[in-house]
Amino acid sequence: MTSGHSIRVGVQLHPQHCSIEQLRSAWKAADEMGADSIWTWDHFFPLYGPADGEHFEGWSLLAAMACDTTSAKLGLMVGCNSYRNPELVADMARTVDHLSGGRLYLGLGAGWFERDYDEYGYEFGTAGHRLADLAQALPRIKARLGKLNPAPIGELPILIGGSGEKKTLRYTAQHADAWNTFGPPDHFAHKNRVLNEWCESEGRNPAEIERTVCVSADETDQFDGLVEAGATHVIVGIGAPFDLDPLQRLLDKARG
Repeated sequence: MTSGHSIRVGVQLHPQHCSIEQLRSAWKAADEMGADSIWTWDHFFPLYGPADGEHFEGWSLLAAMACDTTSAKLGLMVGCNSYRNPELVADMARTVDHLSGGRLYLGLGAGWFERDYDEYGYEFGTAGHRLADLAQALPRIKARLGKLNPAPIGELPILIGGSGEKKTLRYTAQHADAWNTFGPPDHFAHKNRVLNEWCESEGRNPAEIERTVCVSADETDQFDGLVEAGATHVIVGIGAPFDLDPLQRLLDKARG
């Protein structure tokens, strides 16, 4: 379910250096504020601050978020393809989709955080190998989603995160319903044009792919520029103690 405005606004809650109670309070509050989407990330260790601080696993959080919220769409920004078998990912996504009443995005990316791989026993390899694995996984995920009983009840859009112009954006044109990268606006505009070019060469209608962009809490003033650059969904990342004022600023801009 999304709001009636044309530009969507979301928040990514960083699941590090915090308690479960803080996370649950934050996503409940974001849902009540009218956020169009609420996200977390898919890592096993903090990405900033003390390296061995508190941290929680993403898919488990999504299941709880699905039960704690009622309106916002939910997702990982983005799930790491390397960490789980593609068929399992499809089944997990379908299950969380049901728990949420059909509000899940299936966010996917090739992976990049080497510590996750090393400490959890995954082969890090090269960026090329990880991208090739993602390319192989996408049709497997779609095929399994088509076989699951019961089927997903929501649209369960596949979102691909990344901006690599030769592979990631091509896979996005081939397989995705949504795409995410970062600002600033000139960077987003360039990557958006490349994605449109891949859509043309792949025979895909570019209007079928939602354009999302992540910003930090001190980048909310880029909202207008990002929208002009082609973004249709702006998502602000926030860490503990989860001051949601940046989310409110984006909501005010989108609905003003």
